[in-house]
Amino acid sequence: MHGEGQGFLIGALIFLATAVIAVPIAKRLGLSPIVGYLIAGVAIGPSGLGAFHDPERIITVAEVGVVLLLFVIGLELQVSRLLAMRKAIFGVGAAQLVFTGIAIAFLTRFAGDGFDWRAAVVAGLSLALSATTIALQLLEDKGGLAQPYGQRTFAVLLFQDMAVVPLIAFMPLLAPGDHEAQSFSQSVGHVLVVIAAIAIVIGTGRYLLTPFFRILARSGAREVMTAAALLVVLGAGALMAAVGMSMAMGAFLAGVMLSESSFRHELEANVDAFRGLLVALFFMGVGMSMNLDVVLANAPLLIIGTLLVTLVKAVSVWTVFRVSEGSEADAVRSATLLTPAGEFSFVLFPLALGLGLITARQGDMLAACAAMTMLLGPPVAMIGERLAQRIESRQRHDEPPEADFSEAHGAVLVVGFGRFGQIASQCLLAQGLEVTIIDNDVEMIQSAGRFGFRIYYGDGTRLDVLRAAGVERAQVVAICVDRRETADRIVDILQANVPTVRLHVRAYDRTHAISLRDKGVDFEMRETFESALAFGEATLKATGIDAETAQATVVDVRQRDMERLLRQRLLVTADGHVGVEPEPLVAPERTAQPLNPEAEDVLKHETEFSG
Repeated sequence: MHGEGQGFLIGALIFLATAVIAVPIAKRLGLSPIVGYLIAGVAIGPSGLGAFHDPERIITVAEVGVVLLLFVIGLELQVSRLLAMRKAIFGVGAAQLVFTGIAIAFLTRFAGDGFDWRAAVVAGLSLALSATTIALQLLEDKGGLAQPYGQRTFAVLLFQDMAVVPLIAFMPLLAPGDHEAQSFSQSVGHVLVVIAAIAIVIGTGRYLLTPFFRILARSGAREVMTAAALLVVLGAGALMAAVGMSMAMGAFLAGVMLSESSFRHELEANVDAFRGLLVALFFMGVGMSMNLDVVLANAPLLIIGTLLVTLVKAVSVWTVFRVSEGSEADAVRSATLLTPAGEFSFVLFPLALGLGLITARQGDMLAACAAMTMLLGPPVAMIGERLAQRIESRQRHDEPPEADFSEAHGAVLVVGFGRFGQIASQCLLAQGLEVTIIDNDVEMIQSAGRFGFRIYYGDGTRLDVLRAAGVERAQVVAICVDRRETADRIVDILQANVPTVRLHVRAYDRTHAISLRDKGVDFEMRETFESALAFGEATLKATGIDAETAQATVVDVRQRDMERLLRQRLLVTADGHVGVEPEPLVAPERTAQPLNPEAEDVLKHETEFSG
């Protein structure tokens, strides 16, 4: 056992060291990190240095990264948006799979190497699938998921994931022999089981998970929320896998069901670190699975085949997207994003081999071709983006510019939804601004639900939670927490990592206000200052002073207070603290007069009192 543990540790060190070396080199060469992972996998795999001899096991573990990626994507898609995409999912998605599958099957059938019509169909349908992980990673890197082309591309990928089970059920029907009758009856039962499993995931996510997370949140233990997030993702994925569907589909459904939950950003932040590491492991596993002996022995044929498959997929997807009313530039982007073969092609090839639909050599060739399209995918997507930008630049030159009011109302991220945050948010609500609220008080979130904001449970002192809530897209971050230490920590985190965002901060007291000004925040306000001035103005009026004089007095006090605040910023003690003591803004006309012995004693010991 000790030896196995040591071997696992050495393997983990090799994996991490290779990733740390490969990715910076790939970025330096202008390539995607995915390319770096694929090449690193080839280098340490069985065909390279031989540090790992069982890439299938690594890919199996690393598929959890794909599962987590689909869960995060599901969190970004509300059910209403998903229903609105149904035309793209079942229309554009189905058209892409059928059209591309037929084109690749036709190409394979007449490309030689002994592919009969059955093997050609297997090759066509398998290679027509696109790499969900690569496409989504590239979309995330470019911020394309929020764009129309990103939504349509994701719709195609989602349909492909859903089509994996029917394709697996379809394979035995192609096999020669007496498989047809039995396979058809089994397929009908299988579909019913899959529908039941989907219903369980949807029902659990809709009615049970939010109360479940609310109970856990009250415990205040962050690691429990992380464990619960992984439990939900892997549990939903395991249920789908048990009925023969992809784990990624189960995780995606769980994410969609939680997309409108107040815990959405906390869940996304908790699984994000695991996702990134496992996705990297997946790509390295794909690189390890490449059989270099087959690749080198058939290098010319594989290179030509990979280029032809990439070209056929790009042309097919471009045609489908153009027919479905997509713009020319967006069609180019989607076409180049969908050229890499899908992760599930590595599931279909062994199944087809076991059914006698393809030979072992054909399986190795197809797997190598699929892996090479993955390797070629990121550079092709980069070329497609540059071509799309040229098309858009040409169109902008040819057409008159249109007014763009998309940024007329910038987003505001409010951290802390207590008494102060609620009142400040009313102003934003009155103007219809796009506002996101973060708070880690469950009861406060429940009571704030009627405001109409997007309110999420999360720790505002965590950079990953702030990023998941969209801090890098926000114009203003309003820090309304009631603890000075918490506010300072959030300010420090954002100034170090998101220096361009405007910071409006609730100050605890005068000393805190001076400290915030020294930090360079854009706006600060003491939590009781303006309310105390309003209170004082009302009291002046109650004594008989006219409203105009009372208002002028308040304006004068506010101005004097600001001048004193600026002076006090310069009074720094030897230990680095700001010297701030209570003092009147207007010189008193008489000295203080104690009215009882206790008050007289206090005034005689001013040092003790002020201390």
